[in-house]
Amino acid sequence: MGVIWWIIVGLIAGWATGKIMRGEGYGTLVDIIVGIVGAVIGGWIMSALGFSSRGGTIYTILVAIVGAVILTWLLRLITGGRSSGSGGLRRAA
Repeated sequence: MGVIWWIIVGLIAGWATGKIMRGEGYGTLVDIIVGIVGAVIGGWIMSALGFSSRGGTIYTILVAIVGAVILTWLLRLITGGRSSGSGGLRRAA
């Protein structure tokens, strides 16, 4: 059940981050990856700030979203805001 739980949390957090950061998701696989990495980052940050890791399902998802938003923001800083895929750069009409 552990791996399935990580995938579910990753999908929810990645999807929410896509909505928060640019208005759409990144695609199922990338949403899961962003959400899982975000959960690790968010968990580390919350732990460093002294917050308990026993907050339940909603807490876990919120921490993953916070971490995924931070991850996406940092990646955009590094890449200069470029994104790939259909949501990337578009020509003006």
